[in-house]
Amino acid sequence: MVQTLRFIDLFAGLGGMRIGLEKACTSLQIKSHCVFTSEIKSSALAVYSQYFLDQTIAGDISQIPSQEIPNFDILLAGFPCQPFSSAGTRQGFLDTRGTLFFEIQRILKAKKPLGFLLENVEGLAKHDQGRTLKTILYCLQSLGYQVTWKVLNSQDFGVAQNRKRIYIVGLQQSVISWDFPPYFPKRLSDILDREQPLLNNAFTQLLLSHYPLEELQGKAIKDKRGGQDNIHSWDLELKGSVSPEQKQVLNLLLKQRRRKVWSAKKGIQWMDGIPLTVEEINSFYPHPTLSTLLDDLVEKGYLKYEQPKDIQSIVNSEGNIVKKRLYREDLAKGYNIVVGKLSFPITKILHPHDVTPTLVATDMQKLAVVDGKGLRYLTIREGLRLFGFPEDYQINLPPEKAYDLLGNTVVIPVIEAIVQKMLVMLL
Repeated sequence: MVQTLRFIDLFAGLGGMRIGLEKACTSLQIKSHCVFTSEIKSSALAVYSQYFLDQTIAGDISQIPSQEIPNFDILLAGFPCQPFSSAGTRQGFLDTRGTLFFEIQRILKAKKPLGFLLENVEGLAKHDQGRTLKTILYCLQSLGYQVTWKVLNSQDFGVAQNRKRIYIVGLQQSVISWDFPPYFPKRLSDILDREQPLLNNAFTQLLLSHYPLEELQGKAIKDKRGGQDNIHSWDLELKGSVSPEQKQVLNLLLKQRRRKVWSAKKGIQWMDGIPLTVEEINSFYPHPTLSTLLDDLVEKGYLKYEQPKDIQSIVNSEGNIVKKRLYREDLAKGYNIVVGKLSFPITKILHPHDVTPTLVATDMQKLAVVDGKGLRYLTIREGLRLFGFPEDYQINLPPEKAYDLLGNTVVIPVIEAIVQKMLVMLL
C-alpha cells in the first residue's frame, strides 16, 4: 500500500466526495493528499476554496490534457447527473453534459490509477432501458478494471434523508463488498435547530388559518397529486373562493386525468395529466351547471383550458428528427389542473419524526419545518447536516445559491463507507 493515498476530485462541487475519502483514510490511519481538483461552477468554486484553503482548482476538465494531471491512486467523480435525472431531460449521452463521462474514461486510460469511485442519480441504472449504464460499465471494464455498482440509500447510513444514488466502483485487482454494517437511524428532529426566525407572510398566515400546526407536519403543498397528505391551492382558496361542488370536481379531476382510458380514447400516448372535455368530466361528475363551474375555475386559475399533448416527430434546428410532446390541434380542448408546484412559497412541511424526501436544487429553498409556534424554512446549516457535512463547513452564499449547490451534492457518510471498503481491498 502507498504511504500517502493521492486522489483527484473531478466535478468537485462542494467537495463532499473528497471529505468522505479523507474521513475514510483518517479512520484507517492512512494519509491522503488531493493532487488535483476540477470544477467550473463559480458558486461551488467560492465555497470549495473557502474550506480547502490550500487547494488550486482547475477549470473545465475537457480542456485539460491528461499529461497535465499529476499521477494519483484514486479518482473521485460525481459526474453531471442532469442527463440521466428524472428532474432533467433524460437525454443521456445526447446531452453534452452526458459526454463528460468520457473525460473520466480518458483520464483513467492515461493515468491508470488503482481505482475510482463514481456517483450519479438512481435514474442512470434504468436510463435508456439500462443501455446507458451498460455502455459506461463496458468502457470502464475495457480499461482493465473490476467494476461493480449498486444503488444505495443515504437513510441507511445514518442520514435523515431518503436519497437513492448509484455508486460505481472500479479496482484493478479486486471488487469490493457492498454489505455494510447497520447504522443508527436518524430522523429530521435529530438535526434541527430550535428558535430560528419564523415566517410571517400572507401564505403562512393562510396556511395557519386553515390548519393547526401539528396537522401541517408531513403535508405537501401541490396541485399535481391527491391524498390525505397533500394540500391543494383550492383547499386554501389561494386563487379565489371555491364552492363545495368545485372542490369535488377538482379532486375528482385530479385523479381522473391520469387514467389511461382517456389517452386511449383520444388516440394519444399516455401522459400524467390529460385535459378532459366537459362531456368526459360529466361522465364521472354529472352536474346541471358543470360548464359554469369549470369556466369559473379557469378564470380564477385553478384550471386551464387546453388541447391534449401527444408525442410527435419534428425536425429540430439542426435538421434532425426528434420526438417531442406537442399540442394536438386536431383534438378538442379540455380542462386540466394547473400544476404550478414551484409557484407556492412552501412545497412541503417536513415531519420531524421522519426522514426528508430526496433534496433537490429546485425546491430545497421551499421546504419548511414547524419551530415552536410557527413555520420556518429549513436552514442552510440543517441542509448541510442532511448531507453529512462537518459542522465547521460553511456556505456563505444567499439561500437560493446555497440550496442549488446542496441539491446537487453527495452524501458524505455513504462516500466514506464505500471508500473504506475500497481501501481495505488496497491495503
